[in-house]
Amino acid sequence: MAALVAGLGAVAVVVTGLLREPLTLPLAVAAVVVAVVAGWDALVHRGARRYVAATVVVAALIGGVLLLDLHALARLATVIALVLVSLAAARVALSDTRDTAAATTRPVGAAIRGALLMNPRSGGGRVVRFDLENQARRRGITPILLEPGDDLRALAEGAVADGADVLGMAGGDGSQALVADVARRHGLPMVCVPAGTRNHFALDLGLDRDDVVGALDAFGEAVERRVDLACVGDRVFVNNASLGVYATVVQSDAYRAAKIRTTSQMLPDLLGPDARGFDLRFEPPDRDRSIRADLVLVSNDVYRVERLSGFGTRARLDEGVLGVVTLTLDTTTGVSGLLAAELRGDLGSHPGFRQWSTPEFTVDSGDELVDVGVDGEALRLAPPLRFRSLPAALRVRIPKDRPAAARPPLPRPGAASVELFRRAAGRPRAA
Repeated sequence: MAALVAGLGAVAVVVTGLLREPLTLPLAVAAVVVAVVAGWDALVHRGARRYVAATVVVAALIGGVLLLDLHALARLATVIALVLVSLAAARVALSDTRDTAAATTRPVGAAIRGALLMNPRSGGGRVVRFDLENQARRRGITPILLEPGDDLRALAEGAVADGADVLGMAGGDGSQALVADVARRHGLPMVCVPAGTRNHFALDLGLDRDDVVGALDAFGEAVERRVDLACVGDRVFVNNASLGVYATVVQSDAYRAAKIRTTSQMLPDLLGPDARGFDLRFEPPDRDRSIRADLVLVSNDVYRVERLSGFGTRARLDEGVLGVVTLTLDTTTGVSGLLAAELRGDLGSHPGFRQWSTPEFTVDSGDELVDVGVDGEALRLAPPLRFRSLPAALRVRIPKDRPAAARPPLPRPGAASVELFRRAAGRPRAA
């Protein structure tokens, strides 16, 4: 509120000072608004994006000053002071969008018998493209290639039986989850190598998803931290599980190639007047009101949910909770609103959107089997589906130069402004 009020106050001071100059007034007001919004945006970005936004702030303030009466020094000082107050307050308000809270890490020595499991088909062939097999051998890591028909869990268990003291996985998030489960059961640390398509787990660990080979440095002298896992029944996942609309859409073979087009084509059949609907039963946090949800997303810790086709990021991986998101679509307008929010990357603005966190969560259904998308893998599971957080279940090794995850910036110019207004209105993205 302080950030918003101070920013509006700066605009008000300019307006009162230029009421008698109708031609100059709009330009001066626009300059101050641009300076404030660009300043908020600079706070949540790094690198070139931050420098560009900061340059816009300076240029806008200079432009606003030139339009003001230079003899009105008190008014000028007030405008600058209010802008600075707005930026300072926004820095505090948006602190969790800029950086992940510091993770507790400890230095560890190099692996003695490291083993790296690799899926050569993940991520369009990243394992082959980056020559990970030979890169691993040069570092004294035993490479284990997953061939068609192989059981990844059996290969991971075999590596442990052969004396591996560190398990690594080069593949997608579904494969990461399976190897993570084997590592936690044996009390071994794990190395995540981002060789899949989306590599969300690697992103939230703070790894550079484009530096596939660099992730192998975690087998050498590195830092280790504990992170949470989650499970549905006995199936472990590192990212999220989905039920309802999204899980059904993910079952489509066309989804991976054209996410938004496939979603828009399937939604009318899934949610139209003749649709059967989804029988998903659960207890919401406020049990005095019932929820009929067309979509349920359960995540390992809490996500900043921006769109269905590509989740945002997690501020932490060690909160020991599940993030629960539900979406209810009552009318055709609701479906249209969902598609619009999906295209904007602003799912939280949909009126049927709800989000909260909990250590455990159960979904029941009258159906014999329920479609569930677990870390991108399409499954059909028998209800009731019992989700649990597994706090600090996994030891993860990170290269020494990336000891803690860094929260990626908000995705669009002006997104910081949207987030400030959302929070001022009592509608934070993450519960």
